[in-house]
Amino acid sequence: MKNSISIPVGVLVAVLLANGCSPGANKGGGLGAPVLVAQAVETNLPVQIDPPPVGHVMPYSTVTIRPQVGGILSEIHFQEGQEVKKGDLLFTIDPRPVQAALATAQANLARDQAQRENAKIQFDREQKLFDQKLISQEELDTNRATLDALAGTVAADEAAVTNAELNLEFTAIRAPFDGRTGSLQFHEGNVVKAPDDTLLTINQVHPIYVNFAVAEQYLPIIKKEMVEKTLKVTATFQNLAGPAPQGELTFVDNSVDMTTGTIQLKATFPNDNSVLWPGQFVQVTLTLSELTNAIVVPSQAVQTGQNNQFVYVVKPDQTAEERSVTIGITYQGVTVVQSGLKTGETVVTDGQLRLAPGVKVSIKSAISSTNAP
Repeated sequence: MKNSISIPVGVLVAVLLANGCSPGANKGGGLGAPVLVAQAVETNLPVQIDPPPVGHVMPYSTVTIRPQVGGILSEIHFQEGQEVKKGDLLFTIDPRPVQAALATAQANLARDQAQRENAKIQFDREQKLFDQKLISQEELDTNRATLDALAGTVAADEAAVTNAELNLEFTAIRAPFDGRTGSLQFHEGNVVKAPDDTLLTINQVHPIYVNFAVAEQYLPIIKKEMVEKTLKVTATFQNLAGPAPQGELTFVDNSVDMTTGTIQLKATFPNDNSVLWPGQFVQVTLTLSELTNAIVVPSQAVQTGQNNQFVYVVKPDQTAEERSVTIGITYQGVTVVQSGLKTGETVVTDGQLRLAPGVKVSIKSAISSTNAP
């Protein structure tokens, strides 16, 4: 995985400044080979996917609001694009037809309950007469059937009342969760049809998802690191004002896309300040781990020979030494040196073509900067 995982740019090595100075002059008065130099420094570096993948912002949850009863849309209780809370009243459908249906159902229930009670009294009377052998079994069975039929009618009436009450509740349409409303599809006075008409779409944006894909070669290390800790994810985009949103990797797809050779991942961001927006494209930085006490130099200091990689080290006597090194990860001009170099040693970053082991050097120009993220 060498040279495929990244380090943030802020870790660039310090480069030393000395403009046209005498340290590079030979003792005999002649100037050495002009070079630019930098100093190897030690720091802690986050290990990240390189290059950063492009992600797509998705709502944490989305719902399409449809009426469950038809009728005239009598009131709208919010503004388009408004933040709403779970349970907030969004729409009112004219409840009068449903209220009338409920009253009819309640009246039918009261009537049939009275008839059932009367039938029960009649059946009890007939039962006594039957016990005294004053009426036949057939007459008793007829009265029992009438009572059973009325009991069924009352049960149906009770179900009709419950349904009418539910329909009345449906005339008040409420938000199913906290979210942001989209554009209205119907306005006050429109007749809406249940359940075909779409009134509104609500997106939950606190929290919010960022969906992205990485090459399948990263899957083993991602799975390994997720077992040990929560992996941090950062999202950035052009013209971002303020700090980059921070989230956590929360989902790894259950299969690799055979067409692209990538695995889909999903990160969850709190998004409390609504910086991320559904449908937005962002650049995603996934931090896998951290290198501690890593020695780093500018990537241009590392040269490739026939059998190895090396750097030119400027010795205290201003001569060049060719030093074999083992390098690690590289990102945006910074390379980790795993072995062959010590902290504080000065390496040549430009002018290597003029050098050979033991050649005098003249440091022409360099700059000094911070050496930690």
